[in-house]
Amino acid sequence: MSDTTLQETRIVSQKFRIPNSYTLETALEHGAYSTLTTALFRPASDITTAIKESGLRGKGGGGALAGEKWLLMPTDDSRPSYLVVNCDESEPGTFKDRQIISKDPHLLIEGMILTSYAIGANEAYIYIRGEYQGFEKILQDAIDEAYSSGFLGKGLANTDFDLDITIHRGAGAYICGEKSALLESLEGKRGHPRLKPKNKEPEWYFGNPTLVNNVETIATVPYIVQNGALAYSKYGTSQSAGTLLFAMSGHIKNAGVYEVAFGTPMLEYINHFGGGIRGDKKLKAVIPGGSSTPVLTADEVANATLDYETLRSLGSSLGTGGMIVMDEDTNMVEALKNLLEFYHHESCGQCTPCREGTGWSDRIVAKILRKEATSQDIDKLLGIADIMNGKTICVFAPAVSGVIVSFISKFREEFELKE
Repeated sequence: MSDTTLQETRIVSQKFRIPNSYTLETALEHGAYSTLTTALFRPASDITTAIKESGLRGKGGGGALAGEKWLLMPTDDSRPSYLVVNCDESEPGTFKDRQIISKDPHLLIEGMILTSYAIGANEAYIYIRGEYQGFEKILQDAIDEAYSSGFLGKGLANTDFDLDITIHRGAGAYICGEKSALLESLEGKRGHPRLKPKNKEPEWYFGNPTLVNNVETIATVPYIVQNGALAYSKYGTSQSAGTLLFAMSGHIKNAGVYEVAFGTPMLEYINHFGGGIRGDKKLKAVIPGGSSTPVLTADEVANATLDYETLRSLGSSLGTGGMIVMDEDTNMVEALKNLLEFYHHESCGQCTPCREGTGWSDRIVAKILRKEATSQDIDKLLGIADIMNGKTICVFAPAVSGVIVSFISKFREEFELKE
Protein backbone atom coordinates (compact mmCIF):
# COMPACT_ATOMS: atom_id res chain seq x y z
CA MET A 1 0.00 0.00 0.00
CA SER A 2 1.54 3.32 -1.03
CA ASP A 3 0.64 6.63 0.48
CA THR A 4 -0.68 7.79 -2.92
CA THR A 5 -3.49 5.24 -2.70
CA LEU A 6 -4.03 5.37 1.06
CA GLN A 7 -7.54 6.48 1.89
CA GLU A 8 -9.97 6.47 4.77
CA THR A 9 -12.35 3.59 5.35
CA ARG A 10 -15.32 5.47 6.74
CA ILE A 11 -17.52 3.20 8.79
CA VAL A 12 -17.99 5.23 11.96
CA SER A 13 -16.95 8.53 10.37
CA GLN A 14 -19.06 8.39 7.21
CA LYS A 15 -21.21 11.40 8.23
CA PHE A 16 -18.41 13.48 9.78
CA ARG A 17 -17.99 15.80 6.78
CA ILE A 18 -21.70 16.37 6.20
CA PRO A 19 -22.93 19.82 7.36
CA ASN A 20 -25.16 19.68 10.46
CA SER A 21 -24.52 15.93 10.76
CA TYR A 22 -25.24 16.11 14.49
CA THR A 23 -28.90 16.99 13.96
CA LEU A 24 -31.63 14.36 13.75
CA GLU A 25 -32.95 15.77 10.47
CA THR A 26 -29.61 15.38 8.72
CA ALA A 27 -28.91 12.03 10.36
CA LEU A 28 -32.26 10.64 9.16
CA GLU A 29 -31.56 11.84 5.62
CA HIS A 30 -28.44 9.67 5.68
CA GLY A 31 -29.94 6.50 7.09
CA ALA A 32 -29.86 6.95 10.86
CA TYR A 33 -31.99 4.50 12.87
CA SER A 34 -32.75 2.43 9.75
CA THR A 35 -31.51 -0.73 11.49
CA LEU A 36 -34.23 -0.57 14.13
CA THR A 37 -37.11 -1.46 11.81
CA THR A 38 -35.77 -4.99 11.35
CA ALA A 39 -33.26 -5.69 14.12
CA LEU A 40 -35.70 -5.12 17.00
CA PHE A 41 -38.12 -7.66 15.55
CA ARG A 42 -35.49 -10.40 15.40
CA PRO A 43 -34.10 -12.46 18.28
CA ALA A 44 -31.73 -10.38 20.41
CA SER A 45 -29.12 -13.13 20.10
CA ASP A 46 -28.82 -12.40 16.36
CA ILE A 47 -27.14 -9.08 17.13
CA THR A 48 -24.67 -10.61 19.56
CA THR A 49 -23.86 -13.34 17.04
CA ALA A 50 -23.17 -10.75 14.35
CA ILE A 51 -20.88 -8.79 16.67
CA LYS A 52 -18.98 -11.93 17.61
CA GLU A 53 -18.58 -13.12 14.02
CA SER A 54 -17.45 -9.67 12.85
CA GLY A 55 -14.36 -9.77 15.06
CA LEU A 56 -15.18 -6.33 16.46
CA ARG A 57 -12.71 -5.44 19.20
CA GLY A 58 -13.17 -2.94 21.97
CA LYS A 59 -11.84 0.43 20.84
CA GLY A 60 -11.22 1.96 24.23
CA GLY A 61 -7.66 0.66 24.61
CA GLY A 62 -7.80 -2.97 25.69
CA GLY A 63 -8.82 -4.41 22.34
CA ALA A 64 -10.78 -7.36 23.76
CA LEU A 65 -13.26 -9.07 21.45
CA ALA A 66 -16.58 -7.28 21.93
CA GLY A 67 -18.73 -10.31 21.19
CA GLU A 68 -17.02 -12.40 23.87
CA LYS A 69 -17.65 -9.60 26.35
CA TRP A 70 -21.31 -9.35 25.41
CA LEU A 71 -21.75 -13.10 25.91
CA LEU A 72 -20.80 -12.69 29.57
CA MET A 73 -24.10 -10.91 30.13
CA PRO A 74 -26.69 -13.32 31.61
CA THR A 75 -29.82 -14.18 29.64
CA ASP A 76 -31.76 -15.86 32.46
CA ASP A 77 -31.17 -13.49 35.37
CA SER A 78 -34.06 -11.82 37.18
CA ARG A 79 -31.94 -8.78 37.92
CA PRO A 80 -31.98 -5.82 35.49
CA SER A 81 -29.13 -5.46 33.03
CA TYR A 82 -27.41 -2.19 32.16
CA LEU A 83 -25.31 -0.73 29.37
CA VAL A 84 -22.69 1.87 30.28
CA VAL A 85 -20.84 3.72 27.52
CA ASN A 86 -17.38 4.92 28.52
CA CYS A 87 -16.89 8.45 27.22
CA ASP A 88 -14.37 9.47 29.87
CA GLU A 89 -11.85 10.25 27.15
CA SER A 90 -8.99 11.55 29.28
CA GLU A 91 -6.00 9.65 27.89
CA PRO A 92 -3.52 12.29 26.62
CA GLY A 93 -3.21 12.08 22.85
CA THR A 94 -6.72 10.65 22.44
CA PHE A 95 -9.57 12.71 20.98
CA LYS A 96 -11.58 10.37 18.76
CA ASP A 97 -14.70 9.73 20.84
CA ARG A 98 -15.51 13.42 21.03
CA GLN A 99 -15.54 13.42 17.21
CA ILE A 100 -18.37 10.89 17.31
CA ILE A 101 -20.47 12.61 19.96
CA SER A 102 -20.08 16.02 18.33
CA LYS A 103 -20.42 15.02 14.66
CA ASP A 104 -22.71 11.96 14.71
CA PRO A 105 -24.30 11.53 18.16
CA HIS A 106 -27.30 9.72 16.66
CA LEU A 107 -24.98 6.94 15.46
CA LEU A 108 -23.94 6.37 19.08
CA ILE A 109 -27.58 6.44 20.24
CA GLU A 110 -28.55 3.93 17.53
CA GLY A 111 -25.67 1.69 18.60
CA MET A 112 -26.78 1.94 22.21
CA ILE A 113 -30.33 0.92 21.29
CA LEU A 114 -29.11 -2.15 19.38
CA THR A 115 -26.63 -3.13 22.11
CA SER A 116 -29.17 -2.67 24.88
CA TYR A 117 -31.66 -4.82 22.99
CA ALA A 118 -29.01 -7.51 22.51
CA ILE A 119 -28.17 -7.72 26.23
CA GLY A 120 -31.69 -7.12 27.55
CA ALA A 121 -31.03 -3.70 29.08
CA ASN A 122 -33.73 -1.08 29.40
CA GLU A 123 -31.50 1.56 31.00
CA ALA A 124 -28.23 2.87 29.61
CA TYR A 125 -25.75 5.47 30.77
CA ILE A 126 -23.10 7.55 29.06
CA TYR A 127 -20.30 8.43 31.48
CA ILE A 128 -18.73 11.52 29.93
CA ARG A 129 -15.53 13.33 30.79
CA GLY A 130 -16.20 16.30 33.06
CA GLU A 131 -14.35 18.73 30.80
CA TYR A 132 -16.54 17.84 27.79
CA GLN A 133 -19.27 20.35 28.60
CA GLY A 134 -19.72 21.57 25.02
CA PHE A 135 -19.75 18.04 23.61
CA GLU A 136 -22.16 16.93 26.33
CA LYS A 137 -24.66 19.58 25.22
CA ILE A 138 -24.57 18.34 21.63
CA LEU A 139 -25.08 14.79 22.86
CA GLN A 140 -27.91 15.73 25.22
CA ASP A 141 -29.66 17.67 22.45
CA ALA A 142 -29.44 14.57 20.24
CA ILE A 143 -30.87 12.38 23.02
CA ASP A 144 -33.73 14.86 23.48
CA GLU A 145 -34.39 14.76 19.73
CA ALA A 146 -34.44 10.96 19.81
CA TYR A 147 -36.97 10.96 22.66
CA SER A 148 -39.25 13.49 20.98
CA SER A 149 -39.17 11.50 17.74
CA GLY A 150 -39.93 8.16 19.35
CA PHE A 151 -36.49 6.60 19.04
CA LEU A 152 -36.04 6.45 22.82
CA GLY A 153 -38.39 5.80 25.72
CA LYS A 154 -41.27 3.33 25.88
CA GLY A 155 -42.10 1.32 22.77
CA LEU A 156 -39.34 3.03 20.81
CA ALA A 157 -39.53 2.98 17.00
CA ASN A 158 -42.99 1.35 17.21
CA THR A 159 -41.66 -1.80 18.88
CA ASP A 160 -42.15 -3.45 22.26
CA PHE A 161 -38.67 -2.40 23.40
CA ASP A 162 -38.11 0.33 26.01
CA LEU A 163 -34.86 2.19 26.59
CA ASP A 164 -33.86 5.26 28.58
CA ILE A 165 -30.44 6.91 28.19
CA THR A 166 -28.91 9.14 30.85
CA ILE A 167 -25.69 11.18 30.63
CA HIS A 168 -23.54 11.20 33.77
CA ARG A 169 -20.72 13.72 33.96
CA GLY A 170 -17.46 12.81 35.64
CA ALA A 171 -15.48 15.29 37.68
CA GLY A 172 -12.17 15.25 35.83
CA ALA A 173 -10.49 12.15 37.26
CA TYR A 174 -8.35 10.26 34.73
CA ILE A 175 -8.72 7.02 36.67
CA CYS A 176 -12.47 6.99 36.04
CA GLY A 177 -11.71 5.94 32.48
CA GLU A 178 -10.92 2.55 34.02
CA LYS A 179 -14.23 0.70 33.80
CA SER A 180 -14.56 -0.45 37.40
CA ALA A 181 -13.56 2.98 38.76
CA LEU A 182 -16.10 4.45 36.35
CA LEU A 183 -18.82 2.25 37.84
CA GLU A 184 -17.79 3.16 41.38
CA SER A 185 -18.13 6.82 40.40
CA LEU A 186 -21.48 6.15 38.70
CA GLU A 187 -22.69 4.61 41.95
CA GLY A 188 -21.80 7.82 43.76
CA LYS A 189 -18.61 6.58 45.38
CA ARG A 190 -14.99 7.59 45.04
CA GLY A 191 -13.57 6.51 41.69
CA HIS A 192 -11.30 3.70 42.83
CA PRO A 193 -10.71 0.62 40.63
CA ARG A 194 -12.15 -2.63 41.93
CA LEU A 195 -10.34 -5.90 42.51
CA LYS A 196 -10.60 -8.10 39.45
CA PRO A 197 -12.68 -11.29 39.72
CA LYS A 198 -11.00 -14.69 39.45
CA ASN A 199 -13.09 -15.77 36.46
CA LYS A 200 -14.58 -13.90 33.53
CA GLU A 201 -17.86 -12.21 34.36
CA PRO A 202 -19.75 -9.02 33.46
CA GLU A 203 -19.23 -5.75 35.28
CA TRP A 204 -21.61 -4.85 38.09
CA TYR A 205 -23.64 -1.69 38.64
CA PHE A 206 -25.29 -1.74 42.07
CA GLY A 207 -24.94 -5.51 41.97
CA ASN A 208 -26.60 -5.88 38.58
CA PRO A 209 -24.92 -7.28 35.43
CA THR A 210 -23.53 -4.49 33.30
CA LEU A 211 -21.77 -4.16 29.96
CA VAL A 212 -19.21 -1.36 29.68
CA ASN A 213 -18.02 -0.42 26.18
CA ASN A 214 -16.22 2.51 24.63
CA VAL A 215 -18.04 5.11 22.48
CA GLU A 216 -16.43 4.03 19.20
CA THR A 217 -17.13 0.36 19.89
CA ILE A 218 -20.86 1.03 20.29
CA ALA A 219 -20.90 3.42 17.32
CA THR A 220 -19.62 0.58 15.12
CA VAL A 221 -22.57 -1.69 15.96
CA PRO A 222 -25.13 -0.19 13.50
CA TYR A 223 -22.84 -0.83 10.53
CA ILE A 224 -22.38 -4.48 11.47
CA VAL A 225 -26.09 -5.01 12.14
CA GLN A 226 -27.06 -3.39 8.85
CA ASN A 227 -24.36 -4.86 6.61
CA GLY A 228 -23.44 -8.11 8.31
CA ALA A 229 -20.37 -9.49 10.03
CA LEU A 230 -18.46 -10.21 6.82
CA ALA A 231 -18.90 -6.65 5.56
CA TYR A 232 -16.98 -5.44 8.62
CA SER A 233 -14.39 -8.20 8.89
CA LYS A 234 -13.31 -7.79 5.26
CA TYR A 235 -11.43 -4.70 6.45
CA GLY A 236 -8.31 -4.93 8.59
CA THR A 237 -6.34 -8.09 9.28
CA SER A 238 -7.27 -11.63 10.23
CA GLN A 239 -6.83 -10.88 13.94
CA SER A 240 -7.55 -7.14 14.00
CA ALA A 241 -10.77 -6.82 12.02
CA GLY A 242 -12.29 -3.57 10.88
CA THR A 243 -11.22 0.02 11.38
CA LEU A 244 -10.24 2.50 14.06
CA LEU A 245 -10.39 6.27 14.35
CA PHE A 246 -6.67 6.97 14.67
CA ALA A 247 -5.67 10.36 16.03
CA MET A 248 -2.45 12.32 15.49
CA SER A 249 -1.02 15.15 17.53
CA GLY A 250 2.38 16.59 18.30
CA HIS A 251 5.03 17.60 15.76
CA ILE A 252 2.85 16.89 12.74
CA LYS A 253 1.69 19.18 9.95
CA ASN A 254 -1.96 18.12 9.96
CA ALA A 255 -3.11 16.95 13.35
CA GLY A 256 -6.47 15.25 13.30
CA VAL A 257 -8.54 12.06 13.35
CA TYR A 258 -8.75 9.73 10.36
CA GLU A 259 -10.48 6.33 10.14
CA VAL A 260 -8.50 3.59 8.41
CA ALA A 261 -8.46 -0.18 8.37
CA PHE A 262 -6.25 -2.05 10.81
CA GLY A 263 -3.02 -3.13 9.18
CA THR A 264 -2.31 0.26 7.61
CA PRO A 265 1.45 1.07 7.69
CA MET A 266 2.03 3.57 10.49
CA LEU A 267 4.58 5.71 8.66
CA GLU A 268 2.38 5.95 5.58
CA TYR A 269 -0.51 7.02 7.77
CA ILE A 270 1.59 9.76 9.38
CA ASN A 271 2.96 11.02 6.08
CA HIS A 272 -0.28 10.80 4.07
CA PHE A 273 -2.88 12.09 6.50
CA GLY A 274 -0.55 14.04 8.78
CA GLY A 275 1.44 15.55 5.96
CA GLY A 276 4.72 14.51 7.52
CA ILE A 277 6.75 16.06 10.32
CA ARG A 278 6.27 19.74 11.03
CA GLY A 279 9.05 21.90 9.58
CA ASP A 280 10.15 18.94 7.42
CA LYS A 281 12.27 17.66 10.29
CA LYS A 282 13.13 14.04 10.92
CA LEU A 283 10.89 11.74 12.90
CA LYS A 284 12.36 10.73 16.24
CA ALA A 285 9.65 8.81 18.09
CA VAL A 286 5.94 8.08 18.30
CA ILE A 287 3.77 7.17 21.27
CA PRO A 288 1.33 4.99 19.33
CA GLY A 289 -1.81 4.55 21.39
CA GLY A 290 -2.23 7.37 23.87
CA SER A 291 0.33 8.50 26.42
CA SER A 292 0.25 5.32 28.51
CA THR A 293 1.63 3.12 25.71
CA PRO A 294 5.41 2.52 25.39
CA VAL A 295 7.20 4.81 22.94
CA LEU A 296 8.47 3.62 19.55
CA THR A 297 11.63 4.79 17.79
CA ALA A 298 11.58 6.08 14.22
CA ASP A 299 13.03 2.78 12.99
CA GLU A 300 10.28 0.84 14.74
CA VAL A 301 7.63 3.13 13.28
CA ALA A 302 9.01 2.56 9.78
CA ASN A 303 8.28 -1.17 10.08
CA ALA A 304 5.04 -0.99 12.07
CA THR A 305 1.47 -1.50 10.94
CA LEU A 306 -1.52 -0.21 12.84
CA ASP A 307 -2.92 -3.35 14.42
CA TYR A 308 -2.93 -4.94 17.87
CA GLU A 309 -0.59 -7.82 17.09
CA THR A 310 2.16 -5.77 15.43
CA LEU A 311 2.25 -3.18 18.19
CA ARG A 312 2.36 -5.94 20.80
CA SER A 313 5.29 -7.57 18.99
CA LEU A 314 7.14 -4.26 19.27
CA GLY A 315 6.62 -4.20 23.03
CA SER A 316 3.99 -1.49 22.87
CA SER A 317 0.23 -1.32 22.42
CA LEU A 318 -2.25 0.07 19.94
CA GLY A 319 -4.25 1.44 22.87
CA THR A 320 -6.75 4.05 21.73
CA GLY A 321 -4.88 4.79 18.50
CA GLY A 322 -3.84 8.23 19.72
CA MET A 323 -0.44 8.84 18.11
CA ILE A 324 1.79 11.49 19.68
CA VAL A 325 4.47 12.35 17.11
CA MET A 326 7.88 13.70 18.19
CA ASP A 327 10.50 15.24 15.91
CA GLU A 328 14.30 15.08 16.02
CA ASP A 329 14.60 18.05 18.40
CA THR A 330 12.48 16.48 21.15
CA ASN A 331 14.19 16.14 24.52
CA MET A 332 13.07 12.69 25.63
CA VAL A 333 13.86 13.38 29.29
CA GLU A 334 11.58 16.42 29.22
CA ALA A 335 8.93 14.38 27.42
CA LEU A 336 9.02 11.68 30.12
CA LYS A 337 8.94 14.33 32.84
CA ASN A 338 5.81 15.81 31.29
CA LEU A 339 4.10 12.42 31.30
CA LEU A 340 5.15 11.55 34.84
CA GLU A 341 3.82 14.84 36.19
CA PHE A 342 0.45 13.89 34.74
CA TYR A 343 0.47 10.34 36.11
CA HIS A 344 1.70 11.45 39.52
CA HIS A 345 -1.21 13.88 39.70
CA GLU A 346 -3.79 11.39 38.41
CA SER A 347 -2.91 8.33 40.51
CA CYS A 348 -5.96 7.60 42.65
CA GLY A 349 -3.67 6.70 45.55
CA GLN A 350 -5.34 3.40 46.38
CA CYS A 351 -2.22 1.25 45.83
CA THR A 352 1.12 2.09 47.43
CA PRO A 353 3.37 1.13 44.47
CA CYS A 354 1.39 3.50 42.23
CA ARG A 355 0.83 6.30 44.72
CA GLU A 356 4.48 6.44 45.80
CA GLY A 357 6.09 5.17 42.62
CA THR A 358 4.69 7.80 40.28
CA GLY A 359 5.80 10.64 42.55
CA TRP A 360 9.21 9.13 43.20
CA SER A 361 9.80 8.60 39.49
CA ASP A 362 8.75 12.17 38.75
CA ARG A 363 11.25 13.50 41.29
CA ILE A 364 14.10 11.41 39.89
CA VAL A 365 13.49 12.59 36.33
CA ALA A 366 13.42 16.18 37.61
CA LYS A 367 16.81 15.45 39.20
CA ILE A 368 18.09 14.17 35.85
CA LEU A 369 16.93 17.35 34.13
CA ARG A 370 18.81 19.42 36.72
CA LYS A 371 21.92 17.34 35.87
CA GLU A 372 22.21 16.27 39.49
CA ALA A 373 21.60 12.56 38.91
CA THR A 374 23.96 9.62 38.55
CA SER A 375 23.66 6.35 36.67
CA GLN A 376 22.46 4.82 39.95
CA ASP A 377 19.46 7.14 39.82
CA ILE A 378 18.59 5.85 36.37
CA ASP A 379 18.84 2.27 37.60
CA LYS A 380 16.71 3.25 40.60
CA LEU A 381 14.10 4.62 38.20
CA LEU A 382 14.03 1.26 36.43
CA GLY A 383 13.75 -0.47 39.80
CA ILE A 384 10.74 1.63 40.74
CA ALA A 385 9.18 0.77 37.40
CA ASP A 386 9.61 -2.92 38.20
CA ILE A 387 7.92 -2.47 41.57
CA MET A 388 4.96 -0.73 39.91
CA ASN A 389 4.50 -3.43 37.29
CA GLY A 390 1.87 -6.05 38.16
CA LYS A 391 1.58 -5.22 41.85
CA THR A 392 -1.50 -2.99 41.85
CA ILE A 393 -5.26 -3.38 41.49
CA CYS A 394 -5.56 -1.84 38.02
CA VAL A 395 -3.27 -1.35 35.01
CA PHE A 396 -2.48 2.31 35.71
CA ALA A 397 0.87 1.62 37.40
CA PRO A 398 1.95 -1.15 34.98
CA ALA A 399 1.25 1.24 32.10
CA VAL A 400 3.39 3.96 33.68
CA SER A 401 6.07 1.34 34.28
CA GLY A 402 6.08 0.42 30.59
CA VAL A 403 6.38 4.06 29.60
CA ILE A 404 9.37 4.61 31.88
CA VAL A 405 11.18 1.47 30.71
CA SER A 406 10.61 2.23 27.03
CA PHE A 407 11.92 5.80 27.29
CA ILE A 408 15.05 4.77 29.16
CA SER A 409 15.82 1.61 27.19
CA LYS A 410 15.44 3.34 23.82
CA PHE A 411 16.89 6.76 24.64
CA ARG A 412 19.18 6.06 27.58
CA GLU A 413 21.97 8.28 26.24
CA GLU A 414 19.72 11.28 26.82
CA PHE A 415 19.19 10.25 30.44
CA GLU A 416 22.87 9.72 31.17
CA LEU A 417 24.53 12.66 32.89
CA LYS A 418 26.54 14.74 30.42
CA GLU A 419 29.76 16.40 31.54
